[in-house]
Amino acid sequence: MSKAVRSSSAPGSEVQAFGSQATRRPTPKKLLPSKWTAATPHDGEKHFIVTAVIQPAFPASRIESIELEAVYSRRVFSLSWRDLTDGKRWLQGWQ
Repeated sequence: MSKAVRSSSAPGSEVQAFGSQATRRPTPKKLLPSKWTAATPHDGEKHFIVTAVIQPAFPASRIESIELEAVYSRRVFSLSWRDLTDGKRWLQGWQ
């Protein structure tokens, strides 16, 4: 749930205090099975689900990549999980 806080210095402007889209960052542990929308769809594929978080060869290393599956075509591809933080390419949830 998000709350809007009015600023008394600038009438009419609102600042998102909690749950704003700009402050949400995915973490690798919470990615499975999150839903994503491609900002610019390719080949009719717009909606995706994270189906796997690829574990590194060394357990002490950080998770670097994930597998996304297209909902419509079931095509699977991998990419860096940090690519999902790019708001110009990916939107969290299905929109």
